[in-house]
Amino acid sequence: MAEFLQSLMAYWESFPADLRFVVIATMQILAVTICVILTVAFTTYFERKVIGSMQGRIGPNRVGPLGLLQPFADVIKLLIKEVVIPQKSNRFLFVIAPLLSIIPALATWAVIPLSDGFVIADINAGLLYVLALTSVGVYGVILAGWATNSKYAFLGAMRSAAQIVAYEIAMGFALVGVLMAAGSLNLGDITRAQAGGLSHWFILPLLPLFFVYFISGVAETNRAPFDVAEGESEIVAGFHVEYSGVAFAVFFLAEYANMVLISALTAIFFLGGWASPFEGWSFLGDDSLLRATSFFWLAAKISFFIFVFFWLRATFPRYRYDQIMRLGWKVFIPITIVWIAVEGVMAWLHVGPWARLAS
Repeated sequence: MAEFLQSLMAYWESFPADLRFVVIATMQILAVTICVILTVAFTTYFERKVIGSMQGRIGPNRVGPLGLLQPFADVIKLLIKEVVIPQKSNRFLFVIAPLLSIIPALATWAVIPLSDGFVIADINAGLLYVLALTSVGVYGVILAGWATNSKYAFLGAMRSAAQIVAYEIAMGFALVGVLMAAGSLNLGDITRAQAGGLSHWFILPLLPLFFVYFISGVAETNRAPFDVAEGESEIVAGFHVEYSGVAFAVFFLAEYANMVLISALTAIFFLGGWASPFEGWSFLGDDSLLRATSFFWLAAKISFFIFVFFWLRATFPRYRYDQIMRLGWKVFIPITIVWIAVEGVMAWLHVGPWARLAS
């Protein structure tokens, strides 16, 4: 067996370096993409279970043990349903709009550090890459509403686009605060800047920005209570009202993929990413065990924020559109600007994340 493995490694080493890089990167992309899609599938299951428990209902319990096969039943149902394209719609844009929503949500994971040492693309401008791709998703929403040639879909698209733009500004300002604290655009460096345990995480000095970022993320993903794009009593389910079958499934997948993505980014920017809250505790010895389980710490933080998404949906009623826009423009943006100024004072005084810069 050892000889076989040695010969296999020798055969692998005989490949050109560029080819090996392409193969490894492709395998990493496939692994991350499949994991994200499976996470999205079971997120829909756990959402129904969690909200059902909160509201005194049972949730999925028929398909498979404990209803665990319900996500696969949903996928099969959507795949075999007919995709109806309206006669007077722009066929090309109608088909491509769902892709413009799902591709950025999946491509962003290329720069997400999933553990201490594993990231597909460890680029220095990772934060700019995240901002750029998360902003592209709005084009899928706008094109879906416009290409349908339906006044109801177009109205939903405009409301959703205005909401996304309003909260993206607040999210961008919140990330300026993270950049000031970490001193780097690299997501791995941002995580490492929070090393040392719970007291070193950015959530403590950047608490207002944390709330602004996460709540803006809820609004960005059109999740309740900010789901005005899907106000059934007002605009007949929003920009995807004319979509069916697999085309609707892609929009559905994009919404949940963005929800998982926002949860991951919030954990990385404010809760230390893969870092354990117990780092630096002397009685635990060295941090080798904590580093070995770094992925599970990140997964636990992502799971917590996904649960908060469910909790908000089960608790709050849908806000009026004017309330949502007022919160984004008149509350969140001023808060972020003021706290960036506060961060400047903290950096000048060398307190919080800037204490390490003190001479």
